[in-house]
Amino acid sequence: MSRQAAILALDLGTSDLKAGLVATDGRVLAATRVTHHTTVDSRSGGAEQDAEEWWRAIVGVTRELLTAVDADVIAVCADGHGPTLVAVDADGRPVRPAITWLDSRSKDEHAPLAQATGQSGWRLGVTPAARWLERNEPQVASRARWYLTSWEFLALRLGGAAAETVVAGHDALDRAGLVSAGLSVDRLPEAAAAGSVVGGLSAEAAAALGLTAGAPVVLGLVDAYASFLGAGLRGPGDAIDTGGASGGFGVYWDAPIVAQGSQTAAAPLPGLYVIGGAMAATGAALDWFRTAVLGSAVTVDALLDEAGGTPPGAEGLVFLPYLAGERSPVNDPAARGAFVGLTLGHGRGHLARAIIEAAALAVRHVATPILEAGVSVTELHVCGGPARSELWNQVKADVTGFTVAVPAVPETAMLGSAVLAARAIGAYDDLPEAIGAMVRVDRRLEPRPEHRATYEALFEAYRALYPAIRPVVRRLAEVDPAR
Repeated sequence: MSRQAAILALDLGTSDLKAGLVATDGRVLAATRVTHHTTVDSRSGGAEQDAEEWWRAIVGVTRELLTAVDADVIAVCADGHGPTLVAVDADGRPVRPAITWLDSRSKDEHAPLAQATGQSGWRLGVTPAARWLERNEPQVASRARWYLTSWEFLALRLGGAAAETVVAGHDALDRAGLVSAGLSVDRLPEAAAAGSVVGGLSAEAAAALGLTAGAPVVLGLVDAYASFLGAGLRGPGDAIDTGGASGGFGVYWDAPIVAQGSQTAAAPLPGLYVIGGAMAATGAALDWFRTAVLGSAVTVDALLDEAGGTPPGAEGLVFLPYLAGERSPVNDPAARGAFVGLTLGHGRGHLARAIIEAAALAVRHVATPILEAGVSVTELHVCGGPARSELWNQVKADVTGFTVAVPAVPETAMLGSAVLAARAIGAYDDLPEAIGAMVRVDRRLEPRPEHRATYEALFEAYRALYPAIRPVVRRLAEVDPAR
């Protein structure tokens, strides 16, 4: 039997690395995942990861995949979480742990950079963290040659060039503005388009991975945008729940839209915009409940079964999933989570149900002002681990009122990296063609009208909850020495 040609697609998420060998027709020949660790310092707001641990994980999963499939790797592409800063030396080795997007120490750096450049949100990339590094750890910063995102670091380590990722419809960072705001821009690499070939797999990387040197290394992009590609979004009205540890909602539209609590940016497909926002911990909440609260005494599947046996609305219980503050739409790093409505009649299944429903309520919370601004949603594509749960998918349909499209490959960011690479090596003429050929929807779920009234009432309670408890949360901060 001849060897199968495959793309090595790497999805570096906040909590794990997913890797697959993917054929250019979208078939996943083999896939695996491994978790990694985040060091959190609640007193300082720090949240860091060891980028060398990422690389060791890539070496391990790649060799594991190659034992499962006799494959000829024809390209490598990695996406990654962000904006996460990896400061590296001239040899591409980190000079300190990566400062992840969960890190809040650079929050005061955003405003002056945004004012100086006219760019905001994720478009500022790693520069707020880089400015914090230069101000607070100047000796460490002096050893850095490049300031890179997580996926740019992986591309460089694989053998590509250091590159600042530019997505279709975007310009490179405003360097003059960054200089005026006090950032050393000589550590920012030259710009290159996402999905461009930035080098060949180096002999050193190839030897570590068990591959042949020279395969094209394709510059990836942030994991959310990779998910847009791998979930099959192609036109106005196509929407996504990005899943993952944080969660997020985005919808493609043919014009920029201003909506409260959301951002508008050029989509990874030319001529389109994405309107939406990312949350902080909607996806991580169930795992937090299972591990930190229940001590890992029950599996995720068991919790989902118990949640499925609980009525919609969890018999009057609502959960606020602000376990790591909240981004869209409240944009408050000081926000905190809460179960509200607890009685002696509530048990573990009710709490699990409330957590699942909160993930859907959070999506609706972000989507509501976008819909009010005139955008319409054709269907909501779901992603990641939650997309494997029929219960969770149906709850999202019922709560949002959207048709939910379940992809054949739930690891949409990983598949999106493969789509990007397939286009880069000439398997397809453009990204829409690659998406059409490589991405498939497995099934669609419609909202159930019998639960509409319950979820209308629950959403109104959810939306009113944080404004009501925010003053209490602020007062509690005074008795929490970690804050």
